[in-house]
Amino acid sequence: MSDDVAPCTALAYLDPSYWDQRFGKEEHYEWFKDLSHFRHLLSPLLSPSISVLEVGCGNSRLGEDLLREGVAGGITCIDLSPVAVHKMRDRLAEQGTSGVDVVVADMLDMPFESESFDLVIEKGTMDVLFVDVADPWNPNPTTVENIMRMLEGIHKVLKPDGIFVSITFGQPHFRRRFFEAPGFTWSVEWSTFGDGFHYFFYTLQKGKRSPEPSGHQNKLPAPPSINMLHEELESEDYIFCINVEEL
Repeated sequence: MSDDVAPCTALAYLDPSYWDQRFGKEEHYEWFKDLSHFRHLLSPLLSPSISVLEVGCGNSRLGEDLLREGVAGGITCIDLSPVAVHKMRDRLAEQGTSGVDVVVADMLDMPFESESFDLVIEKGTMDVLFVDVADPWNPNPTTVENIMRMLEGIHKVLKPDGIFVSITFGQPHFRRRFFEAPGFTWSVEWSTFGDGFHYFFYTLQKGKRSPEPSGHQNKLPAPPSINMLHEELESEDYIFCINVEEL
């Protein structure tokens, strides 16, 4: 990431105008690594016939990567920033790439019919909603409301047995309270990827929720230790797992 697009504070990530300005300058930035780092986790979920929604695409190239992986059932990428969407459309047109539809849309109010997609994927997008959280154990009501609106929208647009993939810094003891909220029918599983420092890869399958064990909320795992490589410390991704005011 170049210095001229770096935010002054993490709160800038919540400002739509910041993203318009950033995408006007930046051609490509792959949040939380590109497909090559988690292909072994995502590939088993892919097939030629599935329809895919990427939430918060920015200037990622994940849509094109999924085409190369053989997904042919339709790929839709959405972002709140018209600048990002227009630039991605221009890029796809210049490449002669078809099969990826890019739409200006708010992840908190998605304009799709119920049960529209086989797979929904977000990569770092949900993490943006947490940047103003001082205490991750007790996020403020507005943050909780927005997270739930995002998840409810994703749950709605997933087809029966559809899968939601969330790639994030968020550890299970912080994310399970949202993923396992009443009303969601999906199962919740997770893996990690990365060398030295781990990203979390959540797989939530609609209609496959298992009965919750009694008292599971009191038996969540302790926070894992974090060992960051030098290259990770230089990555903008790092800003999502710390309070930048402490740097």
